[in-house]
Amino acid sequence: MSIETTMAADVVGLTKVAPVSRRGFMSATAAVAAGYTLAAGPVRAEVITTDTSGLQAGDAKIKVGSEEMPAYFARPTGNTKAPVIIVAMEIFGLHEYIKDVTRRLAKLGAFAVAPDYYFRKGTDLTKITDIKDLLPVVNAKPDAELLSDLDATVAWAGSQGGDTAKLGIIGFCRGGRTVWEYAAHSGTLKAGVAFYGPPVDAPNPLWPKSPMQLAPEMKAPVLGLYGGADTGIPVAQVEQLKAALAENKKTAEFKIYPEAPHGFHADYRGSYRKEAAEDAWAQAQAWFKKYGVLS
Repeated sequence: MSIETTMAADVVGLTKVAPVSRRGFMSATAAVAAGYTLAAGPVRAEVITTDTSGLQAGDAKIKVGSEEMPAYFARPTGNTKAPVIIVAMEIFGLHEYIKDVTRRLAKLGAFAVAPDYYFRKGTDLTKITDIKDLLPVVNAKPDAELLSDLDATVAWAGSQGGDTAKLGIIGFCRGGRTVWEYAAHSGTLKAGVAFYGPPVDAPNPLWPKSPMQLAPEMKAPVLGLYGGADTGIPVAQVEQLKAALAENKKTAEFKIYPEAPHGFHADYRGSYRKEAAEDAWAQAQAWFKKYGVLS
C-alpha cells in the first residue's frame, strides 16, 4: 500500500504542490521568528500581515473539562456583542497565518477565535519541521473530542460578550473538514465556510463519518471553496458532495478555482494564488453576511 492511500486527502494535496523556487521566501530562521512553521515548507516573504489597530487581540485559555485549551482571539475594541466566528486551523498548529486570518475577521467586525485543539498531546505543532511527525498527532484527534472542543470555544466566546446567536465557522485544509463536521453537529451554527476540506476521509476509527456521509445531517449552510488543481481532492469528489447535499435538500454552494492547487489561500506558502484567494475571501464574507453572521 502506498503512503498516498493511507494519507488524508488534505495532506496529499499539501505535499504534492508543484515545487517552487526558494527566491522570494524567508530564511528558515526568519520564518520561525515570524511565527510560522517549517513543516508547511518554505515561507513566502510577502505574507499578508494584519495589524491590531482597533482590535483587542491575544492569547486565551478555554476550559475544556478539567483542562485548559490554548486559543488566539481578536475582536473589535469595545464591541461586546460582536458575532462569533471560529477559525479552524490547518494541521500545522496555531501559527501566524491562522492568527492573521483571525485578525482579518475581527477587522470585519467579528469576535474571531482560533482554538488549539491539538494541545492534549503536549506537542507544539508549530515547532515541528517534518510533516510526517505531525500526522500521528493530528490523525489521533477523535471527532467527538474535536466537536466538544468547538462547543467549548463557542461557550467561552459567549462568556466574553460575543454574540453566539450569530455564530460562524471558517476552516482551511483539515480545518475545512472540521467546518463540514461542525455544520452537521451544531444546532446553533448560522453558516460555515470550508476552504479545501476533504469530502472523504482516509480510514480512521476516530472519525466515524466523513463530510460526505454526514450530508443528510447538515444543519447549517456551508460554502465550499476548492482548487481544481488540488492533487489530493479530485473535483469529481467535490461534485459528489455537492450532489449528496442537494439530494438531501441541504443548503450549500461550491466554487472551484480551476487553476488553483490545495492551500491556495495560504499566503505564506508557495501554493498561494492571489486572485483565487482574494475572490474566495470575498465569497466567504458575502456568505457570512447572507446568513446573518456578519452585518
